Amino acid sequence: MLGATPRLLPGDAMLHHWSVTHRPAVVVAFARAITATGTGFIPFAAVLLAGLSVGGTIRRRVTTAAVLALCLGSGQVLRYAVMTLVARPRPPLADWATHASGWSFPSGHATTGAMTAGLLIAALYVRCRRVPPVAAVLIGMWGAAVGLSRVYLGVHWFSDVIGGWLFAAAWLALTVCVYVLAGRGTVR
Repeated sequence: MLGATPRLLPGDAMLHHWSVTHRPAVVVAFARAITATGTGFIPFAAVLLAGLSVGGTIRRRVTTAAVLALCLGSGQVLRYAVMTLVARPRPPLADWATHASGWSFPSGHATTGAMTAGLLIAALYVRCRRVPPVAAVLIGMWGAAVGLSRVYLGVHWFSDVIGGWLFAAAWLALTVCVYVLAGRGTVR
């Protein structure tokens, strides 16, 4: 359980050791701030606001916001089920620089950050015909930073974060397929 060392994948131990041994206070504070944006109400507020900003009628905006929040929430529920089935222990508690709970794989923060980033970028493309690439890149960098902050703070192995990102990508791809097959839109 907690503190027991799981079978590690290549790079996990090295990145964990580097993170634990390179922790200036200002960087830890920044990592904690980034990690805080990848959980709780912030991702839901972001996708709700993004959905409400999509053009069209008020009904369409509310529906889009609800669908984005449902996609995020259902992805989190499914990720939690996978995490419970895998039951991978976290890194040693003595190495943690922030709070964490539950099992380690896939990382909830990494999954939520990546799903939120993907949904925000999708909402941008629905809202604007020509999305500034810098906007999509900055949103993507935020999603990646949330996951990487978990490794830096010592509460996840790097492979937990990769698993979260892959889970989010698969969930978003499935969501897009359902959206397109339902005849609600087309992929540009």
